[in-house]
Amino acid sequence: MADQSAVPDYELADELELTDPAQYRALFDDTRLKIVHLLLERAATTSELAAALGKPKGTVGHHLKVLEYAGLVRIVRTKQVRAIEAKYYGRTARVFLYHDWDRTQFEGIGLDPGGLLEHFVTEATNLPEHLRELPSGTSARYARIPVERAAEWRERVYELLDEFAREPRGGEVTFGLLVGLFPTTRGHLPESGDDE
Repeated sequence: MADQSAVPDYELADELELTDPAQYRALFDDTRLKIVHLLLERAATTSELAAALGKPKGTVGHHLKVLEYAGLVRIVRTKQVRAIEAKYYGRTARVFLYHDWDRTQFEGIGLDPGGLLEHFVTEATNLPEHLRELPSGTSARYARIPVERAAEWRERVYELLDEFAREPRGGEVTFGLLVGLFPTTRGHLPESGDDE
């Protein structure tokens, strides 16, 4: 039995920076995003992914080839099952780094980076009835802080996301963790006494 604390169950790089528009095009498709998220749990065959996604094996196989060609997934092991060699796919990196502020990468391939965030927000706020009683919550806070401190907070957020992604697998429900740090156009009060 695989060590459940080792998530996923194969070796992969910590991060991969997306530098090619083909990588953006490959990753930012709803089905392919779901595939790479599933592969954070463990390596999987086309058949296993198809069952988890409720899609035909041929469709999932096509999406895996697109991801493989873009360098985002790879075959991490094979296993002989009767007369067929089963191929197990895994991600090439735990985290795919991209810059949502780099609009040229997205616009050049007809993608809207805001659409990805909208997708996650919709998923978080439109829960089916049977999931509404489970632990969940959203909140927002604003603070006027120096850029250097914002950079430190961003790193802490990334560390929290990484810790969440490495949590041993169990239970029957997949939870999501959505966090963000962003500059705003909100105003702020002057320092005390500045207007007197």
